[in-house]
Amino acid sequence: MTRAWRLGALTAALAIAAAPAPKVAPAEAPPALRALPVVAEGRVVRGGDAAAPVFTRQWPGTAFETGFTGRRAFFRLGAGRVILVASVDGAEIARLTAPAPGLYAVTGLAEGRHRLRVAIVSESQAGPTRFEGFHAGPEARTAPLPAPARRIEFIGDSHTVGYANRSTTRQCDEATVWATTDTDAGLPGQLARLFGATYRVNAISGRGVVRNYNGFAADSLPKAYGKALFGADAPAADDRGWAPQVLVVALGTNDFTTALHAGERWPDRDALHREFEQSYGRFLAQLRARHPDALILVWATDMAEGEIEAEAGAVVRQRQAAGDRAIAFVPVDHLALSSCNQHPSLADDGRIAAALAAEIRARAGWRAPR
Repeated sequence: MTRAWRLGALTAALAIAAAPAPKVAPAEAPPALRALPVVAEGRVVRGGDAAAPVFTRQWPGTAFETGFTGRRAFFRLGAGRVILVASVDGAEIARLTAPAPGLYAVTGLAEGRHRLRVAIVSESQAGPTRFEGFHAGPEARTAPLPAPARRIEFIGDSHTVGYANRSTTRQCDEATVWATTDTDAGLPGQLARLFGATYRVNAISGRGVVRNYNGFAADSLPKAYGKALFGADAPAADDRGWAPQVLVVALGTNDFTTALHAGERWPDRDALHREFEQSYGRFLAQLRARHPDALILVWATDMAEGEIEAEAGAVVRQRQAAGDRAIAFVPVDHLALSSCNQHPSLADDGRIAAALAAEIRARAGWRAPR
């Protein structure tokens, strides 16, 4: 190796080391900002206009992406308390917990084409939040984003949301649950990344098919499913253009993990089982009507002494007997459930994703992207 080559290599290494790392920070708006195109993943209510878009969202797992050529870009947050992860070209560059509304700059990027993603990883049952688009200066150019060919929809409860999956203890207060929930690091993100798929999450912690956790009053998941946001007055969801090839459904944990109380409408467990099976079967039939060619995978754990698994499996068998040949049941047993309030950990999420991935490979023929 010549001395000149060594000096050149050292100079290059020092230049790389001296290059600023990508970062996200609050920013004042420079002059002449313009809006970049936004791809929204998940259910949103769109407002504003092309120059100042507003996306209102509440379902978990919502993410926003844009493509551009340049060394910096901006995004604007509206009202609402969230935890978000910003990534550039697939690499996480910042995790922001309860960031204030306003403009944020993404800087320190190498010259060239980039994919910027802002993913909301926390749950937002308390109320909707707003994302107000991506922006760039006049030096940047838009770059089209290729749409993933594979699409997965996840429907469920806290096990799908990723409730406190980053926690390392079962004893938690509400603040810890919120701070350690991560939908993208959980089952939805893990399974989607195995196949290079985009995903949508329609799940709410604590909700069941006919009975919510411990009998509390709120829309069941099937009743909430058709809404763009949560609550009685929420607008209907606009799912036009969304055509998943795989639906992953997991409900029943909240119906069965607590005892029935005086005043609830079921006189006994058998009556609860009958209504659960009828309602879950009807919901799965509705999903089949919406997505006639999709593979539907229903999974359940062995919690509640196997009651959830037995009931969910019975519903799937009924659907199969009715002629649905593209539905399957996936039992997932012996999870550690070591996170807050005995919820799945990130490692448990990985086990669930692996069990579902095996079914998708076998039934849909999907393989990992090259």
